[in-house]
Amino acid sequence: MRLFLTMTVTAIGSLLFGLAYLLFPERLLSIYNIVLEPSNQWVPRYFGANLLGIAAMCWYGRSAKSGIALNAMIKGIFVTTIVGFAVSIFEIINGAGNMLVLSTATIYFLLSLGFGDFVFRTPPPE
Repeated sequence: MRLFLTMTVTAIGSLLFGLAYLLFPERLLSIYNIVLEPSNQWVPRYFGANLLGIAAMCWYGRSAKSGIALNAMIKGIFVTTIVGFAVSIFEIINGAGNMLVLSTATIYFLLSLGFGDFVFRTPPPE
């Protein structure tokens, strides 16, 4: 049940943020006090495409009970969340954006804890 809930929450969050980054990158990043030039609007759109892929993996894989593919998805998403958390910490340290970056760091931290539990503590799916 915990894996199903973790994957469902990740899928929904990734879908919402992925669509926002894909369709409205300038508007979304302006909330973080980041201004996009017309020439670099495509980078957040690539990120949005990546989030949509994570959303699809989590949504369609959330009912899996075990297997190599599920184990690989959990580990891959864990790596994604750890790296995202590290990047958000560097962004905070360097003073880019505004205080909303703390929400990004918090989301990545909580997802890292959730998926990290399945990687390290909970018996891994076989």
